[in-house]
Amino acid sequence: MPERPDRRPSSPPAKRSGWLRPSGPASTPPPGSSGPAAAVPVPPDRHSVMDSAVYRDGRRVASPATLADTFRQLREQHGGMAWIGLHRPTEAELHSLAAEFNLHPLSIEDALEAHQRPKLERYGDTLFVVLRAARYLDALEEVDFGELHIFVGPDFLITVRHGAAPDLSAVRRRMEETPDLLSLGPEAALYAILDAVVDGYAPVVAGVQNDMDEIETEVFRGDPEVSRRIYELSREMVEFQRATRPLVGMLHALMAGFAKYGTDEELQRYLRDVADHVTHTSERVDGFRQALTEILTVNATLVSQQQNAEMRALAEAGFEQNEEIKKISSWAAILFAPTLVGTIYGMNFDTMPELHWAAGYPFAILLMAVVCTSLYVIFKKRDWL
Repeated sequence: MPERPDRRPSSPPAKRSGWLRPSGPASTPPPGSSGPAAAVPVPPDRHSVMDSAVYRDGRRVASPATLADTFRQLREQHGGMAWIGLHRPTEAELHSLAAEFNLHPLSIEDALEAHQRPKLERYGDTLFVVLRAARYLDALEEVDFGELHIFVGPDFLITVRHGAAPDLSAVRRRMEETPDLLSLGPEAALYAILDAVVDGYAPVVAGVQNDMDEIETEVFRGDPEVSRRIYELSREMVEFQRATRPLVGMLHALMAGFAKYGTDEELQRYLRDVADHVTHTSERVDGFRQALTEILTVNATLVSQQQNAEMRALAEAGFEQNEEIKKISSWAAILFAPTLVGTIYGMNFDTMPELHWAAGYPFAILLMAVVCTSLYVIFKKRDWL
């Protein structure tokens, strides 16, 4: 990329990393600017600027309070590097950065809109990297995803964070404690961020594994809420796959660039280690999805068996209830017969048939016994008794 006359006019050009060499013409400044360093107003509100520093030989030499101060300090530091950390920046702030560092409008648009899949793109001598960070929330037993956009240039690294993860302040402290590594340039800071994002996946994997064990226990215990939990965890694993699977190809592309342009051998080894961790994590996530599918199938089978058992129990209960009703109805009919005879003969009328018949009482008793016996035999033959 040609030297910009309005930035560091009296100093020699800063040392640039080989893997960041321009592969094409420099990108066009955002519309409306008069040049790469056209003045774009930077809002005084620093809520979105989490940290901004200028480094030289791996050591912090300035901690500017505003983006404008950062630009000025970087111009004054020959061979320095700016590391700017933003959290949900405003459009004006991003356009200010685009004008100062000649960032491509498409990358600025992606950083503003967020909700991007992990990717690696080159715009001139600037790399644009999108990462999906993740963290496990123990209290809620769920995975929270964040989005991170990184602009890497010859003498700057800009991070735009959407979400709580990852904790880039810890990454910066780690790099400041190892100035020899940070002195390798923006690609060293990029490695540290990649390493932090990938290391952040390990607690998520452990938390998901614990959830899987709990779900298996709930499935065989017959918990009615387990299906909902399986579904929610499956959705999280889909998001996790979207975060890790593209990262494998991205890291291999970076490794190829490191080797092609002769980037420091130590950084190449570090990046290969990160790539190994990402591959392992991606395989674990794929295994989780497959296991959840199998658990869901097993749960559906167990639920079906439980429903069949309940239906069978209801049918058996209905059959037993019918048998009891038959017995009650049979005995009611048997007891109704003598009641009917006794009622007839108990009526108090002077002119009744057989009223003065000497054999009337024995006949009534015998009639009751015959009727009751006959009904008992009939119901017994029909298995009602």
